[in-house]
Amino acid sequence: MDRVLGSTQETWTEIFKERGANYKAPRLVLFSGGTTSQCGQAQSAMGPFYCPLDQKVYLDTEFFDEMRQRFKACPTGEGQCAFAQAYVIAHEIGHHVQNLIGVLPKVNERRQQSDPTTSNRLSVQTELQADCFAGVWANRTQQRYKFIEAGDVEGALQTAQAIGDDMLQRRSQGRVVPDSFTHGSSEQRQRWFMTGLQSGDIDKCNTFGARQL
Repeated sequence: MDRVLGSTQETWTEIFKERGANYKAPRLVLFSGGTTSQCGQAQSAMGPFYCPLDQKVYLDTEFFDEMRQRFKACPTGEGQCAFAQAYVIAHEIGHHVQNLIGVLPKVNERRQQSDPTTSNRLSVQTELQADCFAGVWANRTQQRYKFIEAGDVEGALQTAQAIGDDMLQRRSQGRVVPDSFTHGSSEQRQRWFMTGLQSGDIDKCNTFGARQL
């Protein structure tokens, strides 16, 4: 986790500098069972999340075990699962990037003024952009350290598939309700992660202006 967090700081500092801006890294808070953030109570069942009010990423220490055992969200190979875990952390850092560039405040304001269906769509666009930003991190970090090994990308894609809204709904309620999606389908999450990974360009991550999510 320390290495992943350090690499995200390096990568986003570089990207922000290229754009004439300064990057302020978030803090990572590890907890077990539950904790308190400025965004409210954090419970293990919520999974990892980013709180824009205190600019911290909250991660339950047992989440990755649950990711493997309950959701089958990465291959059994430890190395491949490690990259899948890095993808999850990089996704939450992506929300921090959104906060710094002003995306999150605008989306939250629009969601408060929208009907439930529109609000959910805005949430999906936000989450898919964070997936794309995670891919950008992987691309730029790969250029520097050549750290991606055989099977790593497949592990991340398997994770994205396992935590897609359609997969989670099918598993929990036996049917899929697209209007209630808040994070995006498995296919969408995989595709936007790959968009960032293949391009390394945050301008390619404009989910809010995309013709197709």
